[in-house]
Amino acid sequence: MSGQDRAHAEPVVITVVYDNNPGDEGLAAAWGFACVVQGLPKTILFDTGGDGPILLGNMRALHLDPKQIDVVVLSHIHGDHTGGLSSFLRARAPIPVFVPIGFPERFKKAMQVTGAECREAAESEVVCPGARTTGTMGRGAIEEHGLCVKTPKGWVLITGCAHPGVADMVAQAKEATGGPICLVVGGFHMVGQSEQRINSVMDRFEELGVRKVAPCHCSGDGARALFKKRFGEGCVLPGVGTVLRLEADE
Repeated sequence: MSGQDRAHAEPVVITVVYDNNPGDEGLAAAWGFACVVQGLPKTILFDTGGDGPILLGNMRALHLDPKQIDVVVLSHIHGDHTGGLSSFLRARAPIPVFVPIGFPERFKKAMQVTGAECREAAESEVVCPGARTTGTMGRGAIEEHGLCVKTPKGWVLITGCAHPGVADMVAQAKEATGGPICLVVGGFHMVGQSEQRINSVMDRFEELGVRKVAPCHCSGDGARALFKKRFGEGCVLPGVGTVLRLEADE
């Protein structure tokens, strides 16, 4: 593991700023996902939800200033993850934006017009010390990458929709970081999945060393209930405004 990936002693805080699961009163819930990662050398916005005014309004209510964001990571091209980007960039550009390989040229050019620097991450790329992408998965289908974050608790994987398969993304993250992945946060893309299928994913999580989960966005109510039943206190069911604080054990 490179020196850039060494553990950070400071707590890492992940705040869900956009999600379709309701959360804190006064925040707008809408289909999509975005979260802010603080506590690393750079503050990261992962995905931007589907609507710029909702994203910026929720950030403002949570006292998160767009100008304090240092870098954006987009999980995949779907509008419920990229729709808030243009509004955000008007408030913040210039800024680096990491995307999976294969993003449409028109989308990348529109980013660059604002002064944003588009960085395609075919392989696992360092975003800042303690954070790296998984590398692009789902080539030729829905291309997506996740964000791996080093915390005092261990490595955390943040997913947008996990179209390539959330367990496969955990395996890829473990390979990219040297793992294990202690916590998986984000959309698991399991709406309408059978109980058998969900159980098989949970089995694989445990085989890969995942100890805690926080499924939201497109995970589905049925899957969220099953993850909660299996992982118990190790499962948080986030909504918009949920704050996950990852710090060293006393």
